[in-house]
Amino acid sequence: MSDLAVALGREQRLDHRPVLRRLAAHERGLIGALEHLSPEQLQLPVGSPSWPIWASVSHLAGARVFWLCHVFKEPGAETTPFVDPTGMGWEDDLGHPRRAGELVHALESSWSIVERCLRTWTPGSLAHEARRTRGDEVRIHTRQSVLMRSITHDAYHCGEISLTLGSHGLGEIDLWTGLSRIAR
Repeated sequence: MSDLAVALGREQRLDHRPVLRRLAAHERGLIGALEHLSPEQLQLPVGSPSWPIWASVSHLAGARVFWLCHVFKEPGAETTPFVDPTGMGWEDDLGHPRRAGELVHALESSWSIVERCLRTWTPGSLAHEARRTRGDEVRIHTRQSVLMRSITHDAYHCGEISLTLGSHGLGEIDLWTGLSRIAR
């Protein structure tokens, strides 16, 4: 924060527009790769024979809601299919496969929460902490660590899903489209 901003009692806001555009492009790439998949294609295994594409996508979207809404108490869980504060997600019930439309809604509604956080959180607020207790262990997380977790978590699962899709001739999820330009 600049000395002037401190003196005026205001915090400078990060220009979030380029980051949001880039992450939104990732989101569109993932949705575009999934929205037309059949129930049979969504059952293709990702990484292990027991976890299909639909479960990986459910886990990806549900993790956003869990960390931002349940750990950091951000609003918006009620706009998603993931309102269970216990952390149980769709992927925890493999006997109830999800269809493409449900997955798209889960991605779009959970992305809205991420997008709002990126628009409203300031650089100085990224150090804000939340405690997560599991058994006897208390872990302290910052907003920054959770945003990084979310971005890398999304990329990890997008890579798994893309590999599965490509291995079955169903295209790929290209998260890097538009990150560079050709100079002539």
